[in-house]
Amino acid sequence: MLKELLTEQPNPASASIDALPTEEALRIINAEDQKIARAVEREIPAIARAVDAVVAAMERGGRLFYIGAGTSGRLGVLDASECPPTFSVPPEMVQGIMAGGEAALSRATETTEDDPAMGGRDLLARGFTGRDVLVGIAASGRTPYVLGAVAEAKRMGAVTVGLSCTPDSELARAVSIAITPLVGPEVVAGSTRMKAGTAQKLVLNMLSTGAFIRLGYVYGNLMVNVQPKNVKLVDRARRIVTQAAGVSYERAGELLAASGNSVRVAILMGKTGVGREEAERRLTAAGGRISKALHRE
Repeated sequence: MLKELLTEQPNPASASIDALPTEEALRIINAEDQKIARAVEREIPAIARAVDAVVAAMERGGRLFYIGAGTSGRLGVLDASECPPTFSVPPEMVQGIMAGGEAALSRATETTEDDPAMGGRDLLARGFTGRDVLVGIAASGRTPYVLGAVAEAKRMGAVTVGLSCTPDSELARAVSIAITPLVGPEVVAGSTRMKAGTAQKLVLNMLSTGAFIRLGYVYGNLMVNVQPKNVKLVDRARRIVTQAAGVSYERAGELLAASGNSVRVAILMGKTGVGREEAERRLTAAGGRISKALHRE
């Protein structure tokens, strides 16, 4: 029953929040928020298994898909949409699927979440295959739309990951890898856009960022796949090359121009003194990983 879910329980800490002064009410919200990071920390072993599964799938040509309804779906779409500008990957590489489609991103249409068949159909419509990884997101762990998509992905033999905030949820039992940060009852009972939503956002950040770090899209802690397509990004690219290659800001601009505006190629050229063609060759041989390319002849 819905009323028995952890995410639906009343929170004793906020029982009288409506009668408190603004600052006191906000302190209660903040105190509850501080529990979220610890709840996510306890799930790091499961998150690591999911990251490794995503990396393995992508190395075989697979992709990462998120699917959810309501807040959960919107968070998946948000994380997917940030991957191309952050890591310069094709939009198809990480995809978010939302119950109700694009219109539901800005206007709630949660009735669609009750249809498991629609979840499977939406997944197939995106071209999902057994080589891909599906992350089903549902704070309650019982959303039919998500469960239907997971069932379809399992039928194909794909790796499935379940992200929920309810102990021993139906979603957790259905997937290959269960990630279950238990953040406790919400400040406003049942409002899972709050603690549960924040926990989901943290986990999704870890999944995508962790995978692309492992795949070589980051050098040190620098975003070396950034594409300098506007003034802000040109400046960021030059600063990244400056730091990574140990050159002046002016020299970084010259290296970027000579590299065809590839930050990774510019860094390798700056650190080794080789030309663009040789830098590109070394990067290709190293699978795009700068650290490996620096040790290849």
